Amino acid sequence: MPSNTLRIGFVGAGGIVRDRHVPGLRNAQDVEFHGVANRSRESSTRAAEEFGIERIYDDWQQLVADPQIDIVWIGAHPYMHRIVTEAALEAGKHVFTQARMALNYADARAMYAAAERHPNQTTMISPPPHFMPGDRMVRRMIAEGFIGEPRNIVVQSYNAAYLDPNTPRHWRQEWEISGYNALDLGMMIEVTNRWLGPMRRVTALERTFTKERPDGQGGTAPVERPDTLSVVAELTSGALATITCSGVAGLAEGANGFQIYGTDGSIRYLAEGGYNTILAGKTGDKELKQIPIPADERREWTAEVDFIEAIRAGRPTVEPTFTDGLQYMETTEAIFRSIESGKVVELPLG
Repeated sequence: MPSNTLRIGFVGAGGIVRDRHVPGLRNAQDVEFHGVANRSRESSTRAAEEFGIERIYDDWQQLVADPQIDIVWIGAHPYMHRIVTEAALEAGKHVFTQARMALNYADARAMYAAAERHPNQTTMISPPPHFMPGDRMVRRMIAEGFIGEPRNIVVQSYNAAYLDPNTPRHWRQEWEISGYNALDLGMMIEVTNRWLGPMRRVTALERTFTKERPDGQGGTAPVERPDTLSVVAELTSGALATITCSGVAGLAEGANGFQIYGTDGSIRYLAEGGYNTILAGKTGDKELKQIPIPADERREWTAEVDFIEAIRAGRPTVEPTFTDGLQYMETTEAIFRSIESGKVVELPLG
């Protein structure tokens, strides 16, 4: 085994690890799947057999404490992100955590503080894939002044995942597991922040139409995260944004994405699955025209390789950074504080 091999321990190795992270890590050089700790030994055994993982741990604490492990890869749900991240960094490990960053803003602050205390370890949050291909191009266009000063931003993420009231409750609809995270809200905030800057005031409403759902065990369970929500926000630039997310919107394909309107031009970015369409035009044009994403700017999914390369280069952070996560978690919590209080909430939070 090469002396520079990085040994990875997976805390949680479910669907996202199987479908995205393991294939991505197999594109990286000199990494070893050293260990796994799932919810049960049975599920850990299945993951170990499927992915070729060398060792099974009875709990995540044993995995984190193993001196042979260099990287703790957190595929568990948001409620575990803080406790595993803090322990892993204290144990001298690098940390990659699945999005969303944390259960709430307090947990995100604690994770950020832990990373600051350990600048020799590399940290990263899993990025949102939906608007990745044109990310660099949109950022460049806005930075170069294509739209001028931003005035209005319309953000939509609709699907029909919860439209059928007989659909069993998903873990994302459980408060103790997901916290303030709901639908695609955090992802859409993250992209908005990256392209257009942070928000300074928010107000919001939400609805849960199906209050209880089958629990998969012959009973029902309460639905604790909303079916749909709408946000109005003021950005620090002075622009106004509306963000709508829904899990009860049928036949919404083709409507999801960003519409960005400024004094000098407009950009519309639509994304469904792997298909991305970017339309743009300058003020005075008769219509928006499709703009192809240049090959040298097209951003592919390379999160796993990016993280491994950053470790080897000694870089402490990789985008999305813990700073990025802290910012979207703060905004997410502000939105739900507005929902709970019925008032406009100012950022930053006190």
